[in-house]
Amino acid sequence: MKKPRIYVDTSVIGGCLDEEFAEDSNALLEMAKRGDAVLLVSDLLLDELRFAPPDVSAILDSLPSNCIEVVKFSSEAYRLRDQYLAAGVVGPGSADDALHVALATLAGADLLGSWNFKHIVHYDKVRKFNGVNLAEGYPLMDIVSPPEIV
Repeated sequence: MKKPRIYVDTSVIGGCLDEEFAEDSNALLEMAKRGDAVLLVSDLLLDELRFAPPDVSAILDSLPSNCIEVVKFSSEAYRLRDQYLAAGVVGPGSADDALHVALATLAGADLLGSWNFKHIVHYDKVRKFNGVNLAEGYPLMDIVSPPEIV
C-alpha cells in the first residue's frame, strides 16, 4: 500500500510542544518516523521556522531525512495562491496560509494537516480552496487536522 504523503504546516510542528495539540502532532510525526507516511515540508514552513523558538525548530531537525520530502517554492504556487486571494478564500493578511494550500496542491499531497482552524481547516475555506482548484484544473485537496490523520 502506498504511504500517504502528508503536507504539514508550521502549526503541526509547533503543536508538538503545545499542551492542547502535542499528542496528535507528535503522533503524526511518529507515523512518519515509523515509515507509515511521508511528511511534505515546504520552503515556506522552513522559512517560518527560522523565526520560531529553537525548541520548535529542533523538532523538524530530529526527523530522519527519509521521512521528509521538501516542497519548493514555484511561480505556479504563487499564481495559485493569488487565485485563492482573488476569489476571497482568505484575505491578503493570510497569504501565507493560501500559499501552504497551493504548495500542498501542486505537490500532489494526499492530505494537508494543520491546526489553523480559522484560515485553513475550516469547512467553508476548504470548499472555497477546492472550488478554485477545480476552476484552475487542479485536484481537490483534503484538508484536515492531525486527529483526523492519526
